[in-house]
Amino acid sequence: MPHDGNAAYGHKSFKRSAGHFTDRITADGRDGWPVEAGRYRLVVSRACPWASRAVISRRLLGLEDALSMAVTDPIQDDRSWRFTLDPDDRDPVLGIRFLAEAYDAREKDAPGGVSVPALVDVPSGQLVTNDYQRITLDFATEWTALHRDGAPDLYPRESRDEIDTVMAEVYQDVNNGVYAAGFATDQKEYEAACAGVFRRLELLSRRLEGQRYLVGDTITEADIRLFTTLVRFDAVYHGHFKCNLWKLAENPVLWAYARDLYQTPGFGDTVDFDHIKRHYHQVHTGINPTGIVPLGPDLSGWRAPHDRERLGGRPFGTGTPPGPVPAAEQVSDPTP
Repeated sequence: MPHDGNAAYGHKSFKRSAGHFTDRITADGRDGWPVEAGRYRLVVSRACPWASRAVISRRLLGLEDALSMAVTDPIQDDRSWRFTLDPDDRDPVLGIRFLAEAYDAREKDAPGGVSVPALVDVPSGQLVTNDYQRITLDFATEWTALHRDGAPDLYPRESRDEIDTVMAEVYQDVNNGVYAAGFATDQKEYEAACAGVFRRLELLSRRLEGQRYLVGDTITEADIRLFTTLVRFDAVYHGHFKCNLWKLAENPVLWAYARDLYQTPGFGDTVDFDHIKRHYHQVHTGINPTGIVPLGPDLSGWRAPHDRERLGGRPFGTGTPPGPVPAAEQVSDPTP
């Protein structure tokens, strides 16, 4: 069953909590957490767009062997994200049944709730950070000693100001905007958020009409952050969150851009539409009290040709695509 707090969505104004635990895992270990192969475990939900950023980044950079990953059940109960996909309903590395146990090991009754992505220190079982805005930037810049050969530079120094600006706009209006619309408590609040989502999407569409990626000619952190919202758009945000002025599939530029990324190794091979649809429709009981999961949309279009190669661009810059998905981390492909 969903945890009680989910019944409140749609009945109280939505405000996203900042990550309470903002320690950083860095090359020099200045916060007490040095980058070290095998020491940390990344806990994610494949349903969650914020966690999916970390899944994509980890795969593109080739951190799979250095940083193990736990995938939670897409349906929480009142004790938080749970490891019911694992034998005995327990994470095999951390030995816990609920992510909340790692939070409690760090700080009892911490504010902000239990969220993913979360990085947990395996030896102590303590949460290190749930700072979803910073985790992937540190993967790109602090974990470089553990990157695979041919890893792309997802946060190139010379482009960071532009990347930061684009990401801030995408976060405010799109990543977070769909939630502000979906969890709005009155008509005016909803209309303002929904209009903001589509205003930004129109601007992004114009930006991407003549260039393959958001910043420069390679994939950056900005593309990862936009993709995790776009890939969920028609499946959940269009209907469930009432962001329905048009579908992603009805915008030729953004639909082609999203398909281009989906078909790029490291993106679509991390997406689990079943987890996504069940999480949103069965957990958010405040706005979908029946818990019914819709049959649509048709997902086969994600594999259709996108013709974005004509814009040039080098997906991985001077690097190479990541290798095959580790067997234990493969998702079923609904888009043959």
